Amino acid sequence: MELRQIKYFIEVAKREHVTDAALALHVAQSAVSRQIFNLESELGVNLFIREGRNVKLTPIGKLFLEQMEEAIKVIDNAKRQVREYLDPEHGRIRFGFPSSLALYTLPSIISAFRVRYPHVKFELKQSAYHDLISGVAEGEIDMALIGPLPKKEKKVKGDILFTEKMVALVPAVHPLADKSLLNLNHLKDESFILFPKGYVLRELFDDACSQHGFQPKVSFEGDDIDTIKGLVSAGLGLTLVPESTLVDSLPRSTVRLPVMPQITRAVGIIIPSERQLLPTEKLFYQFIRSLPFWTNFKTDKAITGVFITPETRFY
Repeated sequence: MELRQIKYFIEVAKREHVTDAALALHVAQSAVSRQIFNLESELGVNLFIREGRNVKLTPIGKLFLEQMEEAIKVIDNAKRQVREYLDPEHGRIRFGFPSSLALYTLPSIISAFRVRYPHVKFELKQSAYHDLISGVAEGEIDMALIGPLPKKEKKVKGDILFTEKMVALVPAVHPLADKSLLNLNHLKDESFILFPKGYVLRELFDDACSQHGFQPKVSFEGDDIDTIKGLVSAGLGLTLVPESTLVDSLPRSTVRLPVMPQITRAVGIIIPSERQLLPTEKLFYQFIRSLPFWTNFKTDKAITGVFITPETRFY
């Protein structure tokens, strides 16, 4: 069994079409067909059911695919480890993050790191909370910035970087806009714009409201932080967002207000618990943990609240 055969097999299985697989692999269709035939002959089983120009995996083919995908991950990981052992400052990091940390925290961290290690490459993936956890656990990404930090996940572990408050974003024309502070008990009759059910920021707010005897009235839902802020700007309701999402700018026609009692989330970084970090990953992980974080976020200054290091300044 050759590595080339395995890669061809995985590509055909993924696309369920030999011609499409050949195009993706930049080889002739006949070469792909021949290698699949040789692989099936060696194994003594049919891995695919032919349906005209399309193919589908047989039951044993599905089992074989699972094992081969794991084998390719091991091989690729070993090759990366050798390269990064020779020069960890020229390695690659697959890094995940949620939309709520994409505007300020993520760019600040990576900018600071690249000042010191300019040749490290990043593959960035924005995903929802639970997808980030499973991505790290299953090896699809190396580590992830996340908030709040998960506490009961066996396959990932992490460190809290900072704790930030949730703040209210209110339309400037709203009667509550001239308040200096909003009490959660007084918001039970207000209309909110929130993430859909299942999103962790929605869970934080729903839990806080439940503790005060009510469930929020939701007029609109959005799965992107900028969409939610835009709907508030249009005067369609209130929302609660992490304060770091308002560091660089306040949406037009809105007011930022603190909320009591405070709702907070612990922001951290997660890594796999069942494997050792590769040299470049370890370099980045240790760098993040060494940064001085704090949470005095302000909206009138572009650079306040996450960190400043001697190596870099942010503008």
